[in-house]
Amino acid sequence: MLELKGINTYYGNIQALRNVDITINVGEIITLIGANGAGKTTTLMSVSGVVPPRSGEILFEGKKLNGCSPEKIVKMGICQVPEGRLIFPELTIMENLDMGAFLREDPAGIKDDIEMVFSLFPILKERRRQEGGTLSGGEQQMLAISRALMARPRLLLLDEPSLGLAPLIIKQIFEIIKKINEENGTTVFLVEQNANLALKTAHRGYVMENGEITLSDTSENLLSNEDVKKAYLGL
Repeated sequence: MLELKGINTYYGNIQALRNVDITINVGEIITLIGANGAGKTTTLMSVSGVVPPRSGEILFEGKKLNGCSPEKIVKMGICQVPEGRLIFPELTIMENLDMGAFLREDPAGIKDDIEMVFSLFPILKERRRQEGGTLSGGEQQMLAISRALMARPRLLLLDEPSLGLAPLIIKQIFEIIKKINEENGTTVFLVEQNANLALKTAHRGYVMENGEITLSDTSENLLSNEDVKKAYLGL
């Protein structure tokens, strides 16, 4: 579904990604783990067109994403939930969801998808007239994921969904991520600093250090890898 081939991305003169190769197949949950500043968020930003790579190729279902605007990439079926949630705080839950469906022109489908996200996150239905900025951190993360789902993505990019949340809420969010993948058939590219949780959720994983992919394997193998255990799992 998604291929990154030799991706080199820069911020000015500073190189953030170095010859990154990643492959994601339809229906998978793939995780990218690594320390703070390793280049994980930049990888997602390169895919979504926010920070375009300087060289290399990004292919989505065989079509080249290089040079496409973020808006066009959303239209093609890729949507990102950014780190820190970045909902519209002064808009209500319903208005945030409407913003997620901004590029769509199928009112009946949009209505169905609102009901779908409310079934995933019942608390949002209860508070649908409430402004986003008045929600708790966990509820804002639920809204950010729901807003992305309103674009009906085939590939969902998730950037640090557990950041700043209580353990109980994190567990709930990750159960929903699995549900979105299994029941909706949405492919997921997950960037997460909680490596243990990410690998237990994903089918396969990549390890990134200093902007380079240093290891890739099944999640099961990475969980039992001594280097990964020492560096990322605290074992």
